[in-house]
Amino acid sequence: MTEPAIILETERLRLRTWLDGDRNLFREINADQKVMEFFPFRRSYAEADALMAKVNENITDTGLGFYCMELKATQEPMGFCGLSYANMPDIFPPEVVEIGWRLATRFWGNGYVTEAAHALLDFAFDERQLEAVVSFAVAENHRSTAVMKRLGLHRIADMDFDHPRVPDTHPHLKPHVVYAVTRDEWLAQQQAAFS
Repeated sequence: MTEPAIILETERLRLRTWLDGDRNLFREINADQKVMEFFPFRRSYAEADALMAKVNENITDTGLGFYCMELKATQEPMGFCGLSYANMPDIFPPEVVEIGWRLATRFWGNGYVTEAAHALLDFAFDERQLEAVVSFAVAENHRSTAVMKRLGLHRIADMDFDHPRVPDTHPHLKPHVVYAVTRDEWLAQQQAAFS
């Protein structure tokens, strides 16, 4: 079996590249009605498999991507949390990096996403020396925006946008809100937390 590339570890979690054995979990989170509530589509198994391969390719090429989030105690894949180029040239400059996540419902409510995302923001600003990180979600996705607020990201209302890849058949999913944190803001928050 191929050994995964470990991106980072936290007390409870490991963020790593995806393995063939993660395929069922990746399929699950891309087809689950609750997980995908704020997306206009569900992916077939073939579509999920192709996306998992593409995500791993992006990680290999850039070091950034939506890493597999594994529970260290059981070595069980749970979903993903990662940093990726936003790749929306009409909305953000090409160098803008987003933080995002998706988690199987049985793992909700344990603070795993917050734990992983906090470590990734440290990684983004310390290791990668990024100037800022953004996150965005459907305006009504209060679960995701609550995580953004817990992480210390703040709303940038004048950057809110209608998502260009959401079809007109789902107008309620078009409006997206944008949250962000700069490197200086993040470092100041961390310093204040430990002083």
